[in-house]
Formats: sequence, C-alpha cells, structure tokens
Amino acid sequence: MGNIFDIIGPVMVGPSSSHTAGAVKIGNIASQLFGETPDKVTIYLHGSFGATGKGHGTDKALIAGLLGMHPDDLKIPDSFELAKEAGVDFSFEVKDIKGAHPNTAVLILEGKDKSPMKIQASSTGGGRIRINKLDGVEVNFRAESNTLIIYNIDMPGCVSSVANELYKHQVNIATLQLYRDKRGGRAVMVIETDESIPEEAVKWLDDVEGILKVTFLNVSDYK
Repeated sequence: MGNIFDIIGPVMVGPSSSHTAGAVKIGNIASQLFGETPDKVTIYLHGSFGATGKGHGTDKALIAGLLGMHPDDLKIPDSFELAKEAGVDFSFEVKDIKGAHPNTAVLILEGKDKSPMKIQASSTGGGRIRINKLDGVEVNFRAESNTLIIYNIDMPGCVSSVANELYKHQVNIATLQLYRDKRGGRAVMVIETDESIPEEAVKWLDDVEGILKVTFLNVSDYK
C-alpha cells in the first residue's frame, strides 16, 4: 500500500523532494552514522545530482543535513555559511558512478580522532533515501527504521553474539541483512529492529571479538 508522502511529499524547504529533502536526509543520516558532525567532508555528485543539483540546492541540502538539519529547516539555504562558522571544511566534485541511481552522492567524512567513513546513498523520491555502500561494502537499507549497523570480521560467532544480546534486552529483529566484501574479510550486518536498543547493549557489542564498529541509528533522532 502506498504512503501519503507518495502523493503530497514531505514537509520541506523546496524546491525538490528528491534533490533537496532527500539530500538533507542523506547528509543527516551520514552524520549520525559517523557519530558526529565531521571536520571535513568531500562529496561526489552523480547523475542528476551532479547535473542539476546546484540549481535545486542539493549541495546546500547535503551540508545542512550534515549539520543536523531536517528538510523543513528554514536555515538550509544558509548551510554553507553555518558550516564555515562551525569549522566544517567541505568540497564538491561531479563524478560518474557506474550503475548508480541518478540521484546519488558519495560522502567521505573525516574527523580529528576518527577513521574516515565513506558512504554512498541515493535519493529515490518523496524525500526517501537508500544507503548503497558503507566503506566500500555494498548494503541496501532506507534508514526509515531503528537500524543497528555492525562492522565485523567475517568469522563464525558474530551473528549469534548480536542476536543473543538483542534477545537479552527483548529487542525484536524486524530484518537482518548480511554483507561482506570477501570470505573472511570485512562484513557489515544491517539489522532493523522494532524497539530502540539500550546504550549498554551497543557498548557490549562493541567489545565482542571480531566486531570492529557498532552504530545504532535511532530514527526518532531524525523525525
């Protein structure tokens, strides 16, 4: 069944739900996954984002999202100035990305005390987005539900450790997707849950052998 936003679109500062609202959400989710507002971000714009994004305010929308703004924030047009005031260094480049959705951006986020994070995401219309890659590993999720993202070594035991910890906290798994770049290499678990995950559970998982990084995307932080 369709959603009302398929008809009227999201509440937003225009002009486009895909080029503006979706771009804000991409920036916002990227910042949440990184864990903080980055000190530096390099952004590659593909397809329609690259060809018409500037006219639609896609560039300012992405920066606005990285600063924590939502699509209805009236300060979106001022995001460049606000980013400079906050000490965020940013740059844009148009780039062709093979096989990517026309409204796609690749963001490389850097911070003083954090490893860089690379995220590829597309704006699919109506303010919706889809995350396509995280640090080179192909993924596929919309960031519309509570989402636990776990980077780990592809080894036995990681999945069961995560499932047992969520069960202990009575967190129900709605969907679970597994991705890896190669056997025994880097892997990513994307787990959508019905409930929010307690902070102590996230911290416990971060210390499990084989798990490299844990991020919990709480959708209530975006709404």
